[in-house]
Amino acid sequence: SRAALGIDHASSYTRERNTATALQRHLLPSRTPDLTTVETAHLYLPVSAGGDWFDVIELSGARVGLVVGDVVGHGIEVAAMMGRLRTALRTLAELDLEPDELLIHLDEIAARLASENVDADELDHDGDIPTGGRVATCAYAVYDPVKRHLTLASAGHPAPLLVSPEGEVATVEVEMGPALGTAHGTYETATHSLEDGAVLCLYTDGLLAGSDQAADTLRRVLTHQDRALSETADAIAYALADDQADDDAVLLLARARGLSEDQAVHWDLPSDPSVVAAARSLAGRQLVAWGLEGIAFETELIISELVTNAIRYGEGPVSLRLIRDRHLTCEVTDGSNTSPHMRRAHDTDEGGRGLYLVMSMSHRWGTRYAARGKTVWSQQLLPGRTDEGDPSPG
Repeated sequence: SRAALGIDHASSYTRERNTATALQRHLLPSRTPDLTTVETAHLYLPVSAGGDWFDVIELSGARVGLVVGDVVGHGIEVAAMMGRLRTALRTLAELDLEPDELLIHLDEIAARLASENVDADELDHDGDIPTGGRVATCAYAVYDPVKRHLTLASAGHPAPLLVSPEGEVATVEVEMGPALGTAHGTYETATHSLEDGAVLCLYTDGLLAGSDQAADTLRRVLTHQDRALSETADAIAYALADDQADDDAVLLLARARGLSEDQAVHWDLPSDPSVVAAARSLAGRQLVAWGLEGIAFETELIISELVTNAIRYGEGPVSLRLIRDRHLTCEVTDGSNTSPHMRRAHDTDEGGRGLYLVMSMSHRWGTRYAARGKTVWSQQLLPGRTDEGDPSPG
């Protein structure tokens, strides 16, 4: 009877672990976007059905968001928490928040999610989690291929490594903020310049938990820059295979590829309604130079609406930027923080359809805020290209 009970417990544990592992695998991205500005490779090593996750997020202005996180604990509940945090982070990233501001909001979300999963009598008198609120760690980085800058913030997560094109490995300096779940965390960003060909290595602590020599082994393997990132990820897995870690591990490698000077153009415009025609003319000539005459009509109409709104409702100075990458991006920046709102124009209205036209002719569009001012951007598909091959957010 005791042997049967032990076998039954072992079977139940195995089923729960397999279920949690399968759930986590389905909540992680099956593949990363095929980008021209960042080459990525990832590695997921499940051991104890933990809450490790990663993500690669395509942002406006040809920028890319890189994420690695780790939810504390093991089991189905932890895998579910990981999926909810990943979804929340992607939603916040789509709003083009800076990494430090994004982590502040994610910290509050993590605290609310954690409080939903505990009984009322387990909370303290303020309604907070008595363990100090440590729900997860996370590192979020944004790579800008136009400026060749990497902006990074960390919520209690191990500092990433940066490998130069010559194979020199260094730790990325960033001030580590509190882990997610306190609801009171504040975070700092660090900005670093990246050379073309430099590799950013993001990972969870489970990757180096097997032995004291794991960190040196990881650095040694990363020095070999003469191979594809997928081969480097496999080499890391084989090199650390003998170190018996008891925690899941995630590795995300990203090789930077900045845009060339002829892929991004910028014009400063006077804040005067007469400049709209000049903006259209400048954009039209650039599209001809890029061989994109096929979308010139739609692009010039989008620019007319965005520049007109910036002059009429915003503040100077006004600037226009075009970026040609996988898509054509039009960006209009002004000095006002007033958010544009799309409204439904009635049949008798003479105006109010500008943003609706921008949305109708764009693949994506949105607003990105800075310390002063905002950028309204529109993204169009290049002729002959579809996004059917890109992975879905899930």
